[in-house]
Amino acid sequence: MNFDNIKNEWNTTDQEETNISADMLRIKQAHTPIDIIRKKMKHEFFYQIVALIIMALFPYFFGFSAEMKLVYLIFYAITCGFTAYYFFKFYRFYKNSYDMSIDTRKSILWFYYEMKLNIELYKALTYIVAFIGVAFIAVYLFVEKASVFNKILSKLSPVYLLLNCFISILIIGVITELWAWYYYGKYLKRVKKVVDELDFEN
Repeated sequence: MNFDNIKNEWNTTDQEETNISADMLRIKQAHTPIDIIRKKMKHEFFYQIVALIIMALFPYFFGFSAEMKLVYLIFYAITCGFTAYYFFKFYRFYKNSYDMSIDTRKSILWFYYEMKLNIELYKALTYIVAFIGVAFIAVYLFVEKASVFNKILSKLSPVYLLLNCFISILIIGVITELWAWYYYGKYLKRVKKVVDELDFEN
């Protein structure tokens, strides 16, 4: 019996088990941020449903005229259309994330890229809804407050209006990016860190 060969095989087996244990530990580390993201997705879904219900009541809160109610319903329907598409993608990813096995690097990597795509859709939806809101306010001022609106426009220079629009868009963009990072991005970064560590080891 060759004791040197047995010893070498024993050491190789111990080393492989150590590597597997280290990988499993890193994979388990990915569970926590993934669970947090799932929980936040669930909360986000209900927040947006409540927001849409409240938005449906705006014409009654602000006493819109019959014409403005019709205009608002058109804008509201467009908003709901974009939101419904996002909800469908959002919900499908949420359900699929529970069907996957989070015991492999491949599954964690899938979650990372799919969630990254959903964050981009989330930001795109925020921009769209914000611009729809701004467009409605402009129409409201033009139709309901025409005299006041025209008086304001006559006193403001085109450069000032363009600058104001640019600053408004910039503020919306900054808030959207910061919120997406605070709510999802920082947890997704932790998932990516685990994937990178597994890549490095492999």
